[in-house]
Amino acid sequence: MVKVEVDPRQARYLLSARPVVLVTSVGSDGKPNIIPIGWSMPTSFNPPLVAISVGVRRFSHELIEDSQEFVVNLPSKDMRDKIMVCGSCSGRRVNKFERAGLTPLKSLRVRPPRIKECVGHIECKLVEKLRTGDHTIFVGEVVASSADEEVLD
Repeated sequence: MVKVEVDPRQARYLLSARPVVLVTSVGSDGKPNIIPIGWSMPTSFNPPLVAISVGVRRFSHELIEDSQEFVVNLPSKDMRDKIMVCGSCSGRRVNKFERAGLTPLKSLRVRPPRIKECVGHIECKLVEKLRTGDHTIFVGEVVASSADEEVLD
């Protein structure tokens, strides 16, 4: 097999084949937002920590910095079209819950809502952030989590 050199600016595509999550955040006015995120991961067992990478110009970036909270929602495979809707418009101008036909569900321990149609939810309080070029890695401590019973079998 022949190896070819890849432009360093395109190397991220070698790492991007991973599940997309829907991250919810909320403004001081109580209006929620949703952003599809392809860069997320667990980072610690004890304490339980999760990291997400958000572009600094994104509305969700502003909301997470202000509220210090976010929820990582795990969509099912059949939610592809709803994920695409959430990624195709800005929450500054559009209510993404309404536009995508998603239902906000009160979270257990944080202000941002869970997404009812998702199969799992990880509620986080911000504990660390690291600016990495045009993105910020937000690290949240997991303060609550929930899932549809059937996905736990």
